[in-house]
Amino acid sequence: MMNSIETVFTRPNVLFLLDGLWTTLLISLCVVILSIVFGTLLGLIRNYEKKFFGKIAGFYIELFRNTPLLLWMLGCAFLIPGSTILVKASIALFLYTAAVVAEIVRGGLNSIPKGQFEAAHSQGFSFFQTLVYIILPQTFKKIIPSLLSQVITTIKDTSFLAGLGIMEFTRSGQVILGKVTKTSEVFLIYGFLAVVYFIICFALSVLVRNWHEKNSENV
Repeated sequence: MMNSIETVFTRPNVLFLLDGLWTTLLISLCVVILSIVFGTLLGLIRNYEKKFFGKIAGFYIELFRNTPLLLWMLGCAFLIPGSTILVKASIALFLYTAAVVAEIVRGGLNSIPKGQFEAAHSQGFSFFQTLVYIILPQTFKKIIPSLLSQVITTIKDTSFLAGLGIMEFTRSGQVILGKVTKTSEVFLIYGFLAVVYFIICFALSVLVRNWHEKNSENV
């Protein structure tokens, strides 16, 4: 076993894996930030604009939420002209995640009592001011656990990029896997990938749980 560990976890292999992990975390961060911004906009449009734009937003959300992520990654990779395959596949992940975030935001918006709009209007707030200063802050406070759960899902979803040859964490492990010959070395590589994913996602899960418990105590 010691020989297998020394064979797999050489300095070049470890650095290669860490580079893949950095790519995974960077893609996840960019996708999450952009998805929260765009998903919030979609959620607002679908919830409060019941005509043309609301229907367009609803169609977009349902289309992405009810079709496979890998399908969109492949579609963007081969149909979008120019740019790198990393950017094109990341765009697909962003568009997909934004649709999920939009539904999370919409659920939070619907949990806010309608009377708050009337109260804000009576104080001279416009509809936009009511959303920005009253509704959205309460909404995000309610949906933080769901958003953090989606962050965890997004980190795991980046593993789909391996199927397109993008050197994220899973793909880095697959490349090293092609260099080994022993079964024990295969288990070491897959085990290492699983442990790292588990540590990251479990840490975020604990954060979600602690935030929810603390928030419940303050209610």
